[in-house]
Amino acid sequence: MIRTALRWLVFFSVWLLVISIWRRDILPPTSELNSVLLNEPVQTEITQKAFQTTRGGVTYTVQPLYDYDLVGLVVSKHDANAWWDYLHREWNDNLNVVDLCVVWGKNVKTGAYGDLNFSSGQFTCNYGSNSMEAFAAFDETAISNNHLLTDQTKLAKIMQKVRVGDQIHFRGRLSEYSHRHKGMAFKRGTSIVRTDTGNGACETVFVESFEIIKSGGQPWRSLVWVAAIMLVASIVGWFMQPVRFNDRMH
Repeated sequence: MIRTALRWLVFFSVWLLVISIWRRDILPPTSELNSVLLNEPVQTEITQKAFQTTRGGVTYTVQPLYDYDLVGLVVSKHDANAWWDYLHREWNDNLNVVDLCVVWGKNVKTGAYGDLNFSSGQFTCNYGSNSMEAFAAFDETAISNNHLLTDQTKLAKIMQKVRVGDQIHFRGRLSEYSHRHKGMAFKRGTSIVRTDTGNGACETVFVESFEIIKSGGQPWRSLVWVAAIMLVASIVGWFMQPVRFNDRMH
């Protein structure tokens, strides 16, 4: 009887784990979004000298261009520490911690993001839909792929915790940055408008503050852990059951 119950618990745990992992990154409806996400990013030109900073043993020169303040919904993410990301390693780019693809404004108001599919590459945010109507309703000037830079370990950890569906707010400076580590020349710029697309259209931001206004994916993110614990417990319970032998008469 106990073995039967444990068997069903294993099946249920696996089912719940699969469903939870699938659902945890589904984007929230507009009704769950904070009204501040309707605001456009704020960009202010500044005059600031370039400065140097070191991260991961590499010294970078950072040239700030504009103060930048953005509130939005994360629709896709790329972690620069991903095992398959070879470009950051090859270019010794330790300053770019994470890339966040974010929507705001009209796309939040209309919920147009809900009908599109989003994905991130090593330096790109891709989006599209099989529906021409859905794509036409999407405002391509209210989305940006943000290369987020920091030399602070605490800030890096916060940004790396961000998941698809989170509502975020960050402040920083749109910046160019470069290095000449071990004789290799590396330089990266930034977009300074929201109307451009393609190569060079991403915003490169040296982050000064970062806040997760509201986490998405609830309760599914919590259920991932619940399902995982249930699965481990049921498997352990199964193997702890005494072995039963069937006696046969000959």
